[in-house]
Amino acid sequence: MSPQPEGPQPAAPPEPPGPGDVNPSRTLWAVLAVIVVIVVVALAVVLTRGQPAPLAESSPAGVVQRYAAAVIAGDEGAASAYLTAAARTRCGSEGAPAARNLRVTLVSTTERPESADVRVLITVSEPGGPFGSSEYQIEDVFDLVRSGNGWLIDNAPWQLRVCPGPVKP
Repeated sequence: MSPQPEGPQPAAPPEPPGPGDVNPSRTLWAVLAVIVVIVVVALAVVLTRGQPAPLAESSPAGVVQRYAAAVIAGDEGAASAYLTAAARTRCGSEGAPAARNLRVTLVSTTERPESADVRVLITVSEPGGPFGSSEYQIEDVFDLVRSGNGWLIDNAPWQLRVCPGPVKP
């Protein structure tokens, strides 16, 4: 038997990394870099979506789009420019409802030579409540009539009705 040397043994030299060995810190940094890139791309997509492209103002859907945007923005003067004279006078004694927390989505358009129907989906959000905000949707129709080369709204859904004062021609 050979005697065991007492004291600390010399450490074996470290093995050089092989071709399949990967540094765990490099892998972690690569994963973090991929996550950061995904987050930045997602934020860019969300922040650049913006408003929908405006439809042609000479089309029934374009008139409804501009009218709804004006009503939601609270600009009754601009909204009333898209109404027929008869539609401007269709307010009851209660006036027009407040068009807050509304989203309007185009469903379909039916165009005839002298009239058109624009079907929309109106989403109403109500803040508060015991379980958070609530939301409901209703499908309704704008009735339009041809006026010269364009279109005017003859009847609008009640959620988007305006009751302007006298309109100056």
